[in-house]
Amino acid sequence: MCMFKGVWEQFQTLLSSPIFLACVSSWFLAQFLKTLIKLFAGKVHSIKELVELLIWRTGGMPSSHSALVACLCTCIGITDGFDSGLFVLSFCFFMVTIRDAVGVRRANGIQANMINRIGNLLKDQGLVQEYKNLKEVQGHSPMEVIVGCILGFFVGIGFLVL
Repeated sequence: MCMFKGVWEQFQTLLSSPIFLACVSSWFLAQFLKTLIKLFAGKVHSIKELVELLIWRTGGMPSSHSALVACLCTCIGITDGFDSGLFVLSFCFFMVTIRDAVGVRRANGIQANMINRIGNLLKDQGLVQEYKNLKEVQGHSPMEVIVGCILGFFVGIGFLVL
């Protein structure tokens, strides 16, 4: 029972950590803004889609992944110093995440879209019996990533400096 109490106290400390709260807030704010943008653009067609956008869906403006890692990097730089090993680690994590959002995930989505078009065309022409579409994972445009990074930076500043 004593060990569980120690874990519970650590969990409570995590939940009250300004860095943790800033990171979660930046992610949620980006998801909220993304949802509002899609809602006003008429791209939300059901309550299920609205909830999915708000909680989990990837792609779109702004990038919640970028907001979260930018916020984390900003907070660690402010609290531990921009010359600390932890900041270097968070900055490397930031760079990998940004590269993945703009490059790898975006390229995968474009490739999946093209494969789906070819597969459906072959099915329509009767050259294949059945074709199941690949999931077209959306990456981000550079602007979506930049806006996410700016959002994360200012949320981090807001939680730790203001």
